[in-house]
Amino acid sequence: MTDTDTDYCLIDASRPPRADGPPYARCVQCQEPTEYPESYKGITLCPVCEWREAERTSCSG
Repeated sequence: MTDTDTDYCLIDASRPPRADGPPYARCVQCQEPTEYPESYKGITLCPVCEWREAERTSCSG
């Protein structure tokens, strides 16, 4: 058995860097503050929406 035999979901999900403090970027879904810096350019999700998105897109099997 190789290492890849136990890796069921191999999604390349790059995450923005965590912010050291305010100002925080707003979640693109609910507009709540995220854990990411406001200067980050890209899609940012708050912890709740991030969790829901992970549940929605998770591999089942």
